[in-house]
Amino acid sequence: MVGTAAQVADGMQEWYEQEAADGFNLIPPSLPRGLDDLLELVVPELQRRGLFRKAYDSSTLRGHLLL
Repeated sequence: MVGTAAQVADGMQEWYEQEAADGFNLIPPSLPRGLDDLLELVVPELQRRGLFRKAYDSSTLRGHLLL
């Protein structure tokens, strides 16, 4: 996906809501700036939409995976 933070979030939201994806492997086009853009622009947009957690409920991997 390419575009503005909102456009990338739109694409991710669409795939998620249509059950076309249950997770994403993200590879920014450049490092470190591409990763910074993802973390500073896309993640907050997904958080505003309620699609990305703001905090973890557990302190263990087992708990994060609800096992």
